[in-house]
Amino acid sequence: MSYYTPFFVVLISSLGFVFLINLNINTSLTETITLHTMKKSANIDEYIAGFPKETQKALEQIRTTIKKIAPTAEEKISYAIPTFTLNNTYLIYFAAYKTHIGLYPAPVAVEAFEKAFIKYKTGKGSVQFPLDEPMPLSLITKIVKYRIKENEARIKKR
Repeated sequence: MSYYTPFFVVLISSLGFVFLINLNINTSLTETITLHTMKKSANIDEYIAGFPKETQKALEQIRTTIKKIAPTAEEKISYAIPTFTLNNTYLIYFAAYKTHIGLYPAPVAVEAFEKAFIKYKTGKGSVQFPLDEPMPLSLITKIVKYRIKENEARIKKR
């Protein structure tokens, strides 16, 4: 079984292993396909527990930051990665890789933060934060607040 998003492909084997293939167009050929193999996680706690301690710390920082800004947002695993939804609408995804954390706030948010993202690798709807640097929690806070406003505007249009 496979699912496609503009950011990555998720392949789920019959044994329950998940292969997350990053399709970021703005990276070199060797970085274009990043394979992350793990046992399919039932929840965000299980997902985070599957990584080394330093990566777990970065993931927890991002998770805590999102929960602080959007306390009513629901946590779940979608496309095999941590996802927050608000008002039954996607808010933000994030995922860990060997050398970075990928944040997936959607294309419009990436465009809105273009200047702030200058020092990071980006793709359509994604930004990569290197694991060897502190997580930019104030920037993540701004991104999540922006996504909440987008989410609320979409609800008002309904």
